[in-house]
Amino acid sequence: MRLLRTPDDRFADLPDFDFDPKYADIEDPHGGLLRHAYVEAGPPDGPVVLLLHGEPTWSYLYRKMLPVLADAGLRAIAPDLVGFGRSDKPAEIADHSYARHVEWTRALAFDALDLRDVTLVGQDWGGLIGLRLAAEHPDRFARVVAANTGLPTGDHDMPKLWWAFHDAVENAQVMDIGRFVQAGTRTELSDEVKSAYDAPFPNEMYKAGPRAMPGLVPTSTDDPATEANRAAVRQLSTSDLPVLCAFSDGDPITAGMEPLLREYRGAKGRQHTTITSAGHFLQEDAGERLAEVVAGFVRDGS
Repeated sequence: MRLLRTPDDRFADLPDFDFDPKYADIEDPHGGLLRHAYVEAGPPDGPVVLLLHGEPTWSYLYRKMLPVLADAGLRAIAPDLVGFGRSDKPAEIADHSYARHVEWTRALAFDALDLRDVTLVGQDWGGLIGLRLAAEHPDRFARVVAANTGLPTGDHDMPKLWWAFHDAVENAQVMDIGRFVQAGTRTELSDEVKSAYDAPFPNEMYKAGPRAMPGLVPTSTDDPATEANRAAVRQLSTSDLPVLCAFSDGDPITAGMEPLLREYRGAKGRQHTTITSAGHFLQEDAGERLAEVVAGFVRDGS
């Protein structure tokens, strides 16, 4: 597996993102050692909050949340998924699979960082990956915050707007990462912020991860990830693991997944939160408010 690594100077002087990058090497049976990047804020002995981003963003998405969580006494960790941010980038679309992304993230969180009693915050692919980890390693997790995400199995149709995004990525000769992020927010992003989202990808060679992800979402029941996701849904549906839904009010892509998540045992009877005036990337539109919800959930101890 051929790996690319974004030059460090691409990340110089990003607006509102002065967190020092950290790195861990993880083993991959096909690619040898992969460098997995992350940033963190807050006391190193504080309760752990694992912030997993989605497609086509990176840990920069959590820049508004990290200080709020740190001020609440939490150890907030925001990785860059493999293929994104400062993490190594497998160069071929075929190098990426749902199973590999779950395993790469597991290796960082548990093998490299040995995280325990984790509060997961998963949005978009951060939930597709994080919910699998919570189902398959329940002893590592204390609670889950699901924000504009879900566990698709192919048993339900994806919305037309998602298919439009899927086709746009598939057909784009040049994938404009900043434009795709802007399309998922209600906030008007500055040119500097859009450039920050573009920073990990100097040219099209580096974009195999963002190009691959839409095609890895299970959209039919013969998808390679269907059975693993069905098993995860069964586990979470009967688990006492506390689950809080914090979806935005402006994301037609994932809105249909929220009722399914609310049927999990750990979600029933809970007062869930709707983040108002926010789109798909609610961390951009209302990151501080979402962080306060997460901190309150941890503080309540449920």
